[in-house]
Amino acid sequence: MSHLRSVPCGSGPWPARSGSATSVRVEAPGKVNLFLSVGAPGPDGYHPLTTVFQAVRLIETITARRQSAQALGEITLALEEPDDAVPTDASNLAVRAAHILAEATGVSEGVDLLVRKRVPVAGGMAGGSADAAAALVACNALWGTGLGTGELMSLASRLGADVPFPLLGSTAVGHGRGDMVTPLMARGTYQWVFALHHRGLSTPEVFARFDEMGAGRGGPQEVSEAMTVALRSGSPQALAACLHNDLQAAALDLRPELADVIAVAEAAGALRAIVSGSGPTVAALVADAAGAQRVARALMSSGLCAEALRADAPVAGARVVG
Repeated sequence: MSHLRSVPCGSGPWPARSGSATSVRVEAPGKVNLFLSVGAPGPDGYHPLTTVFQAVRLIETITARRQSAQALGEITLALEEPDDAVPTDASNLAVRAAHILAEATGVSEGVDLLVRKRVPVAGGMAGGSADAAAALVACNALWGTGLGTGELMSLASRLGADVPFPLLGSTAVGHGRGDMVTPLMARGTYQWVFALHHRGLSTPEVFARFDEMGAGRGGPQEVSEAMTVALRSGSPQALAACLHNDLQAAALDLRPELADVIAVAEAAGALRAIVSGSGPTVAALVADAAGAQRVARALMSSGLCAEALRADAPVAGARVVG
């Protein structure tokens, strides 16, 4: 277990509330972008987006534990499996989530957070955002603060554009910076293979290259009728034809080898493979579990990726499991 880091918990004008549990365990999913349209940056430098998220069965787990009297007032975080790429101090999104909930509700009680990571780090699949969503739900239950989903979503949007979606899960469309999330009807189960890479890809760098390439003109496109029909049909073949990512050209320009990964996945039988979000993860949609196994095997044999993970989707959003 990694060393604990702590920051003072916010205190407000209200007395600390207290739930009855001594610990709460919450699971929250990673995501894949089925559709991503990016507009020109506004005066604030941010790009307006339209995106379709799908929650995948790569699950982050956070256990929030009540502290001893000696530790009251601190928020600490530890990893089940230490990883130098994941901070455990106040910069961690889960710590920030607990802190923002405490400040919003006037809680002066602290919490110990234990994180089990299964979403790839720096892979563009929002593992850190899933941790933050899970921390909000776990601390809300542990502290007995009683906030509803809408209130938690509002706090989540203050933490980052990708944080609200793991609270909702399933399939949803995002607007604004991606943080204005609305559920989208989807039937069926989809099988994915995710090709992971040793080196991450900087999201700001991808957006900068996107701008340099002159790709963003005006506002983002809306989700096509073909995609909504495909999702309602539950057909992976129909969905494959609608997958789209405006950032893919910029990601491939920065990392040309990702095009080879896409080619290997599709040659092995993937219905379609695209860069997920800003990359560098490549997401391959396959027809069934047997196809997922073939594609994963081909990707690993190619030597082009560090790991190939299989996962089904969609799955539920952040939920208490213990």
